[in-house]
Amino acid sequence: MRYEVWAPYAAERVEVAVDGRPHALARDGARAGWWHGEAPAGDYAFVLDGGRPLPDPRSPRQPHGPDGPSRAVDHAAFNWSHTGWRGRPLAGSVLYELHIGTFTAAGTFEAAAERLDHLVGLGVDFVELMPVCPFPGKHGWGYDGVSPWAVHEPYGGPEGLKRFVDAAHRKGLGVVLDVVHNHLGPAGNYLPMFGPYFTDRHHTPWGSAVNLDAPGSDEVRAYLIGSALAWLRDYRIDGLRLDAVHALADDRAVHFLEELACEVDRLAVTTNRPLFLIAESDRNDPRTTAPREAGGQGLAAQWSDDFHHALHCALTGESQGYYGDFAAAPLAAVAKALTRGWFHDGGWSSFRGRHHGRPFPPAHGDRLLGYLQTHDQIGNRALGDRISTGLSPGRLACGAALVLTSPFTPMLFMGEEWGAATPWQYFTDHTDPNLAEAVRRGRRREFAEHGWAADAVPDPQEPATVLRSVLDWTEPRRAPHSELLHWYRLLIRLRRDSPELSDPDLAAVRVDADEAAGWLVVHRGPYRVAVNLGASAAALPLGGEVVAAFGGHSGSEGAITLAPDSVVIVRP
Repeated sequence: MRYEVWAPYAAERVEVAVDGRPHALARDGARAGWWHGEAPAGDYAFVLDGGRPLPDPRSPRQPHGPDGPSRAVDHAAFNWSHTGWRGRPLAGSVLYELHIGTFTAAGTFEAAAERLDHLVGLGVDFVELMPVCPFPGKHGWGYDGVSPWAVHEPYGGPEGLKRFVDAAHRKGLGVVLDVVHNHLGPAGNYLPMFGPYFTDRHHTPWGSAVNLDAPGSDEVRAYLIGSALAWLRDYRIDGLRLDAVHALADDRAVHFLEELACEVDRLAVTTNRPLFLIAESDRNDPRTTAPREAGGQGLAAQWSDDFHHALHCALTGESQGYYGDFAAAPLAAVAKALTRGWFHDGGWSSFRGRHHGRPFPPAHGDRLLGYLQTHDQIGNRALGDRISTGLSPGRLACGAALVLTSPFTPMLFMGEEWGAATPWQYFTDHTDPNLAEAVRRGRRREFAEHGWAADAVPDPQEPATVLRSVLDWTEPRRAPHSELLHWYRLLIRLRRDSPELSDPDLAAVRVDADEAAGWLVVHRGPYRVAVNLGASAAALPLGGEVVAAFGGHSGSEGAITLAPDSVVIVRP
């Protein structure tokens, strides 16, 4: 078997230890910093200048966890049962974000695959998996992962992920995978021992930045791009969600994101499947999703927190932290997001203490993902409480209607569709006791600044924290969860059957609202989506047929009276 590794920091020798037995590697005369050689197959690790055995930076499998030896994977040996899958485009789709470890009690790919029929019945088009790269212990969000070519073993490893993707494709569901290029986890990250994978030229919330523009960055960029392409090629993933791309510090003329998008487009041609990238970005910069020929980076879409924040304020009345910019007139903020894409499109942001963003191109609303809940917006709260904890089913239905009839690409978070009562909290399973204690103290210190008592903040390392976060699959079968689930199914079906409700043209959207009374009407072609978030009934001049409704309403010719926490969709 051939072994190779980029290890420019190795001064004298590099060995590959296969099942504990060392085999010398030779310098590659054609590639600076690379070492290669032949050795038997088996569990292997690299030894640099006689040091400790280290996992392969490009390890395709870590069967013994992030700190153990690596193992090769023969991707060609997997028997794909659904060879006819040709993919599906992102535009016009509905996404469903889920975390493998808490989607089911078993917390595995196999158990998640057994619930795919629920998603088919719901009507979504893509499953978006939170990160699945290896991390310490069994439980975690996945954003502290390492070995970005490998799959977390407790979930089912490489074979488990392939079987999940294969099952999803058989049922007509695409799969998006969340990947993290902006940092690696604090445990099991051995890349700095091999070469200049990180640089002090830039700093991020996680410390030194990934090296995208300093000496040695050609190899680092190739490393990350190779990982991304491997998910799309070897695991037949349909698209990638890129975590916090605003933390990818890169001063080169061709930004890393542009280079990555170009390579993904090339692979799409080779595989004859639509492949795409979705960014999480805080910049509100339309160049992220603008075509490369127009000076953009060419990603297909990005998350839109502005729409979430405006909608969250309108539904909950919360105004702390970054919600303050949206809370003064939340219905106006919702209206602006629906008609202009972003709330912060160059204006003042009090939370940031500066102006922020730039205008979004109105013809391309589907380049923005719109959502009522995400893992971030739930799990980063002190108690991990979902929006359903404090809202009536009717108010939740109002939020769902505004998301699923929006000009954006809608995304749901697992359990949202039935108003799950289970929280989704921040949990870890660090095996290093010092790191575990640091995380525990840091979490409690963070929320102490907002008035939370330390013992009120769940301990991330406590097994009960992750257990509380597992979905309760008995809920969808009983009221009021079943009624809300029916509503979500109806909305998704209506969106699919009525092109006007998925039209991405922001300029074609018109919104009427009464901030004081608490009602809002969104005009989508011939449809009117009316929600009443006020404390009193609202008489609205809406005529026509009610095609969908949740909550109380009554009407006569040309008018509808809408009860509080109610929504109707009307068509002439």
